[in-house]
Amino acid sequence: MNRTREQLLPILCHWLTFLAYALPLRSVPTFIELVVGALLSQRGWVTAAYLAIAAQRHWTSYYKWLQQGRWSWLRLGQYLAVLLRCSFPRRSWYLVVDDSINCRASPQAPSRGRHYNHSRKVNRPQFLQGQCWVLLAVVLSRGRRDVSAIPLLARLQRTVGNRSKLRAACVLLRAVGVIFQDCQVRVLLDCWYMRCRVIQSVQAWGFAVVGQVRRDTALYALPVEVVVVGSKRRRGRPRVYGLQYTPERVAALPERRVRLWLYGKWQWVRYRSAVVKARFLQGQVVRVVWVQFEAEEGTLGATRLLLATEAGLRPEVILRAYARRWPIEPLFNQLRHGWGWLDAWQQSRQVLARWVQLVFVAYALAQLLVLKGGDHLAALTQLTPWRQDRPVTAGLVRLALQRLLGQVNLRAWWDPKSRKFQPPAAAEGTVSGPPLAQAA
Repeated sequence: MNRTREQLLPILCHWLTFLAYALPLRSVPTFIELVVGALLSQRGWVTAAYLAIAAQRHWTSYYKWLQQGRWSWLRLGQYLAVLLRCSFPRRSWYLVVDDSINCRASPQAPSRGRHYNHSRKVNRPQFLQGQCWVLLAVVLSRGRRDVSAIPLLARLQRTVGNRSKLRAACVLLRAVGVIFQDCQVRVLLDCWYMRCRVIQSVQAWGFAVVGQVRRDTALYALPVEVVVVGSKRRRGRPRVYGLQYTPERVAALPERRVRLWLYGKWQWVRYRSAVVKARFLQGQVVRVVWVQFEAEEGTLGATRLLLATEAGLRPEVILRAYARRWPIEPLFNQLRHGWGWLDAWQQSRQVLARWVQLVFVAYALAQLLVLKGGDHLAALTQLTPWRQDRPVTAGLVRLALQRLLGQVNLRAWWDPKSRKFQPPAAAEGTVSGPPLAQAA
């Protein structure tokens, strides 16, 4: 446990010190206590976070800080994005936008509405009563197998309908657009968000889009001007579209069969690709890939149509890029059932958004500690001897931090003069890493 303390605590304190710049100086101690409480507890109630730490204030102080504190949850999510970019530098970044529904039966729940159930699970109704959240996440990978989605921001929908969710996606992307503006960024979208409004909003920041579209999307070949020798040029405007890609013309394209590492395993896929013009994007030149997955017995799955705004990308790169969208589905499951997102309950929309953002920050810190520590955290498997051969997860990190920070006076670790959060007996030197203070 001493070795774990030397590995986890300095990095965690360094990151909390940076995130504290997103809040007023007076709010930092309460913020650190609630984030650490959400990190140690498994339920999504503020009371559970309060009981998980050695709180130094009355419990009403934390509720009043959430309700009346002068701080922005949107700014906190932006600082979390800066933390990711500085601590995990990489050549390409992948952002994912998706929505999820938390069932709520009480009509007093903020922004509760009637939503269509897209999951279509067995024994589930077609429409659900609940809260619709649009979430923006970053996909980080360490090797081929360790791929994780880190939540950045989530927006609770006021009304029901496609237009509100599309607007929320544009707002979330605009919030972090300036942070990743000078990076190579690919935004991964599903069919629901592959609309002209969202794609143009993404491209305004210089980002690329990779997503799945309907198979009956109107696609056209590049126009070819026919010139007849000895005749004048054809009258009228130049052609904007060529011939349309019908099912017969798509079947005439050359088909390739390759074996790729997709969705956590090696798979055989067959695809056809072409550079076309998309009608719903007002004639923009894009790369499309018609792909089918091949099962072990040789049967082919349904045809899916992927679209990338980077027309120069190879089809294999598009397939691998879109496969990175899948970690957001396990992210929803972990946030709901393992980190208390499903239990998060507040009486107002603003307070609920603030508390959910704190829960996201707590989960992100635990997941980032796993990616940062790597194989050096193998000693954490001793906490669960019945799972010796399993990888280190965010749950194991939380279990180790429960033993280290469960009965600690966290307010005594915060120094308002130097704006540092560290143990009182810590050395004067800081943790080696990127200059996060300058980024703040």
